[in-house]
Amino acid sequence: MKIHLPSIGIGIGAIAVVIVVISLFGQGFSNHMIPTIPQGTDNTTLQNDASSQKVSMNLLIENTSPVLGSNDAPITMIEFGDYQCFYCNQFYHNTEPDIVKNYIDTGKVRMVFKDFVIIGQDSVNAAHATHCAQEQGKFWEYHDVLYNNWAGENTGWASSNNLLKFANDVGLNATQFGQCMSESRYISTVQGSLSNAKDLGLTGTPDFFIIAPDKTVSKIVGAQPFDVFDELFKSKLKS
Repeated sequence: MKIHLPSIGIGIGAIAVVIVVISLFGQGFSNHMIPTIPQGTDNTTLQNDASSQKVSMNLLIENTSPVLGSNDAPITMIEFGDYQCFYCNQFYHNTEPDIVKNYIDTGKVRMVFKDFVIIGQDSVNAAHATHCAQEQGKFWEYHDVLYNNWAGENTGWASSNNLLKFANDVGLNATQFGQCMSESRYISTVQGSLSNAKDLGLTGTPDFFIIAPDKTVSKIVGAQPFDVFDELFKSKLKS
């Protein structure tokens, strides 16, 4: 397992990523699995190195969570995170609520989560549990209960027994959840997301990719304060 590197602290800001993407999101993130590139899509914006750019975009849109927010939101925010990560937990408590209030709840931004499980086996188990929760339509409820019960890195708070307790806390059918966990039904999704993160060159958590209305992509590194996201969202909504 790769050694965890903390997210690169406060103050780095938004870094533009030179990816120009095709109009891929018109169908929306309606299901657990993101739709593939539609046949017959106009690829004219990708003529200069189309192959590598399409691959890069697939690394962002495969192996994700369901959408939080409106499928029609003009901006998509993709978070790569680890449920044991200290900085991910800081982002969840200190920044995400303002993003939800000002942008997700208002229909301007939709958010998806991708697993970058780099701290330990409990990270893998916790990530897998969220996808088992999604079988019962409660990915985000389970996502939230994990961060609300965070108690450090590799301290045992995300043990198998606790993951089952959290399932009960959010009202999941415990038998169905337990069977999903024992069968490792979604381990390929978790491992696929981890592979996507490595292929993108990510080295720490959390990292964010922001897909603007014009289909350009920007990157934010680390658990940045709300002002960083707010400035980027406003600039992209104006463009």
